[in-house]
This record gives sequence, C-alpha cells and structure tokens, in this order.
Amino acid sequence: MYVHVWNKYLPIIKILMKKSAAGNQTLDLNRIDFERAGSGRKAGYKFTIELVQGRVANVISGSPLASDLAMVLLQDSASRAILMNNDLNISLNTKFQLAIVNKNPAPETQPEQESKEEQPSEKEEEHSETENQN
Repeated sequence: MYVHVWNKYLPIIKILMKKSAAGNQTLDLNRIDFERAGSGRKAGYKFTIELVQGRVANVISGSPLASDLAMVLLQDSASRAILMNNDLNISLNTKFQLAIVNKNPAPETQPEQESKEEQPSEKEEEHSETENQN
C-alpha cells in the first residue's frame, strides 16, 4: 500500500541511516503522500521499527506503514548493508517526522585519537632528544 511512497524517500533515508552514526537524524515527510496512499485512517501514522543486525526485532505487523518501510529497506541491497552493521530505531510521529536513531554508533573518531596518544608529539620528541644529548 505504501511501498511506492517509501521508495520515493528511500535515497534520503539511506543517507540519514549512514549519518545516524554521528547523531540522531530526522526527516520531515509529506503528509499528503501517505494520506493519498492509505485508507485515510490517521491513527496508523505512528510507529517504531527496531532493526537489529539487519532484521526487524519488534512486532510491526499491525502497521502497514511500518511493514512496508521495513520491506523496502530490507529489499534494497545498500540499505540492507547499512542495517547489517548498525542497530537502528526508525520511528514516525504524528507530525510525519521520521526519526532515525543509531543504537550502536560506530566510533569513527576513536582510532585517530588512539594513534595520536600512542605517538609522541613533535614537542615531546624534541624535548626527549635534548634530554638525551645532555
């Protein structure tokens, strides 16, 4: 029912899923897209999908909107690859804001910090060289 709508938003959702490693992401969706595609019931426009290791971890069968989004994400090879490496919560609120929260953000900056800590700075090297000469 909502597959074509989610396919329209899929490219930006994939970008936001990648960016979620650095922080929570939000996407404002067009309410009219969903009202045209759906049965007109506004109660079904709120959900949370828990995606763990590339699988849906909670029950979403009661929400066609959530089920269709999960299906679109899992059928796309690029988004499936992102989901295999990240545990995400994707939720939609009644204001049609899609929130993407990464439950295990990748520590991208830590390896650089460790290498900087392990290697002495130039000033430390100069200081140790002058001590060795004395």
